Amino acid sequence: MDYPGKELEIFDKAVFWRKYIYFLVRKYLKNGLLEVGAGIGSFTKNYKNNFTNITLTELDKKNIKKLKKRFKNSKIKILSKFTSEIGKKFNTILYMNVLEHIKNDKKEINISLSKLNKKGYLVILVPAHNELYTKFDKEIGHFRRYKINFFKKLKLKNSKIIKLQYLDCLGYFLYYLNKMFYKDEVYPSESKIFIWDKFFTPLTFFLDKFLNYKFGKNILCIIKKD
Repeated sequence: MDYPGKELEIFDKAVFWRKYIYFLVRKYLKNGLLEVGAGIGSFTKNYKNNFTNITLTELDKKNIKKLKKRFKNSKIKILSKFTSEIGKKFNTILYMNVLEHIKNDKKEINISLSKLNKKGYLVILVPAHNELYTKFDKEIGHFRRYKINFFKKLKLKNSKIIKLQYLDCLGYFLYYLNKMFYKDEVYPSESKIFIWDKFFTPLTFFLDKFLNYKFGKNILCIIKKD
C-alpha cells in the first residue's frame, strides 16, 4: 500500500504541537503500547524512551523503511499489518491523525477495543469540522473531519469515554483563513507550519485551557476499557 506522505515530512517539524499533544495524553500511555499508522514516527519520538514494549504499525512501504531507519537502535517492533491482523493485546493503543484515513472508522474503533487489555486506553486524535475540509484533506486521503457528536454517539461495549475535547482554537482560524485565501493550495508551506507551530501553538496551549477545550480544529478522544 502506498501513501502520498509528503505532509508527514512537513509536519515532522511541528515539534511544539506534538509536545502539546503528548502533554495531554502522557498519563494514558502504558508499557505494552501500540501506535497504529505511525507514519514516519513523528509522535513516537515523544515517548520512545519511556517504555520497553512498543509496537508500531504502518502500511506504506516507504514509511516502514523510514521507521526502521529512525528506530534502528531500539527494541521497537514495526509491523506492516492491519489492526485486525495483530494477534496480541495492548495496554494503550494510539491513533494520532489516522482514523480519518479509514473508511469504516467505527469498525476500526471496535477492533481496537478488542485488542485492549482491561483498564487499557484507546487514544484518538482527529481533525475536526468538515467545513474546514480542503484539497489538502482530499489529497492525503481523509474521508472526513469530525464533530464531537460522532464520539458521543458511539456504541461502546465494556468501555467508556473519559476525555473528549476540542484542541487548537487558534489553529481553527488559521486553517479557515488559509482555506479562504489559498483555495488552490494542496500542501501548506514549511514557513506556515513553522509560524503555526512555534508562535501560535504556545498561545493555543493556554487559550484551549481557558476555553475549557470547547473549540478547535482537532478532537482528542480517550476511551477506557472496563
